[in-house]
Amino acid sequence: MNTDTGHPRRWTILGVLVFSLLAVVLDNTILNVAMKTIADPVQGLGATQSELEWAINSYTLVFAGLLFTFGVVGDRTGRKRMLFVGMALFGLSSLASAYAQDPTQLILARAAMGIGGAAIMPATLAIISNIFPPAERGKAIGIWAGGVGLAVAIGPVTGGLLIENFWWGSVFLINVPIVLISMVLIATIVPESRDPKPSRLDPVGVLLSIIGLVAVVYGIIRGGELATVTSPEVYVPALVGVAVLGLFVWWERRIDHPIFDVRSFANVRFSSAIGMMGIVFFAMMGGMFFLTFYLQIVLGFSPIEAGALMIPFAAAQLIFAPLSQRVNQRFGAKLASTVSMTVIALVLASYALFDANTPILLIEVVFFVQGAAMANIMPPATTAIMESLPREKAGVGSAMSNTVRQVAGALGVAVLGSVLSSTYRGEVAPALSALPADAQHAAGESIMATVGAAESLGAQGQAILKPAFAAFIDGMHVTALVSAVIALAGVAVVAKWMPGKPRPVQHVDVKEPAVV
Repeated sequence: MNTDTGHPRRWTILGVLVFSLLAVVLDNTILNVAMKTIADPVQGLGATQSELEWAINSYTLVFAGLLFTFGVVGDRTGRKRMLFVGMALFGLSSLASAYAQDPTQLILARAAMGIGGAAIMPATLAIISNIFPPAERGKAIGIWAGGVGLAVAIGPVTGGLLIENFWWGSVFLINVPIVLISMVLIATIVPESRDPKPSRLDPVGVLLSIIGLVAVVYGIIRGGELATVTSPEVYVPALVGVAVLGLFVWWERRIDHPIFDVRSFANVRFSSAIGMMGIVFFAMMGGMFFLTFYLQIVLGFSPIEAGALMIPFAAAQLIFAPLSQRVNQRFGAKLASTVSMTVIALVLASYALFDANTPILLIEVVFFVQGAAMANIMPPATTAIMESLPREKAGVGSAMSNTVRQVAGALGVAVLGSVLSSTYRGEVAPALSALPADAQHAAGESIMATVGAAESLGAQGQAILKPAFAAFIDGMHVTALVSAVIALAGVAVVAKWMPGKPRPVQHVDVKEPAVV
């Protein structure tokens, strides 16, 4: 293969990689629509809000913890092979998720899906970096990001159709045919590639990262359940997790083959791009968590209607992601990213104005604007991250960017979910005072739990619903403002450290001195 012109079938291969990625992205977007049904004790598994958070985070934490290792393993043993194995594992664990009998089984099956996803994601970006020449790589990554946007568009509507016509497990079963088709295409079209000088494995780093992240997230989610941060059940695991993550950083700085090379953050372009990406996903994933319940419970939309309402968000990504590189080249990464991050912060703040009477047209406009802003952040940030590292380390670079994104998303769900839970519990408590003491705590954990308690009381329970909706909206407002403040921190990071537009090189003609 000529490294100057790229692989002759590179655009066909890109299509296969984007299709393979659909299952991974579809899974999370479909799950958002299905959460209300999974929480239902009759139609679903009766999952509590904390169990729903773990169903999301068990996937993302395992995914994030293993991305490093699978990026290196793919570089060593072959990225095509790693992609193929990851697809097979993802398909099998999707089957297990579909037929889970209780929330614990679902959480474990989702963790297994995270293992498969961790093998798939870094392999796709590493192969793209290997088959495309530098001049086309930005455009290819933009199309890759557009494919992610397509999956975001398809996911909610597909999930809504499945939930309304089949049982909740069908939202995971839909992954299986995508996986089977992808495996055939990967085997026949995608070329094999390896790093000629691969890194060594770092099992100690993997173990420390997973233990630390799980402990921190457990403490945060437990704090939301108990509505306090002073309980030892909350601060002990959180502090242990922080200490283990500190040990992880020390270990990674000490060894010569780190899975997460913290020294890369000395590169301003790399650190500002990856920090921006993390902040965006923290705010976005946390926001998506409360929007699901807002649309389906407070506004009363069906799963398919709620899924359709998310189309403007995804459509904007489809439209603007392929164009983002042009914007980036014309205005520079600093200006384009600062403006986009500011728009995201304003969008998140606008959710604090939503209530039970907000016009649907306004909601749709806000979703579209948020999607457009994100589309102008993710491809340039991904390109900056990938180009900050040597080409042969593409798998590791992809793993680092996706790890930060997944960890930030998991923390967003945990932190903002806990903020929502704590605020809601405090607001709804007076309305639940008529319930037996042992039922008040369970009914107050989430809006779904309160609605379930109200339905069990029949006509008498209807009096609980109005204050419950009001309490949820108040909790959503607080959560939205917290996420907006975090996004504003991203604006400061980008405005300060993201490199600006490169200055054109001026060629000065030097005249020969006159000969006397």
